[in-house]
Amino acid sequence: MTTFDDREHAFEAKFAHDAEMQFKAEARRNRLLGLWAAGLMGRTGAEAEAYAREVITSDFQEAGEEDVFRKLRADLIGKADDADIRAQMRTLMAQAKSQIMEEVGNS
Repeated sequence: MTTFDDREHAFEAKFAHDAEMQFKAEARRNRLLGLWAAGLMGRTGAEAEAYAREVITSDFQEAGEEDVFRKLRADLIGKADDADIRAQMRTLMAQAKSQIMEEVGNS
């Protein structure tokens, strides 16, 4: 292999790794969002976990996070406004990334 081929493969591997990490972070964030929203709706235990799974699967409707936002907005009427939901999405994305980086560092 030439140096160019080596660099190309390295870039492809990094791209794939970064995409996988982003997917994991988004799924983790969505789970955390689901648990947060479930708490606002008074759901606990298995019911909260089931709702968190609903939030995770809602992210597969379209690219981006707007599908998750719309689900939460519809489910949290009167319990959280748009600004609260968006702020929680940002906060929990940072938390999810931090958790994943910690797990990667410990393995």
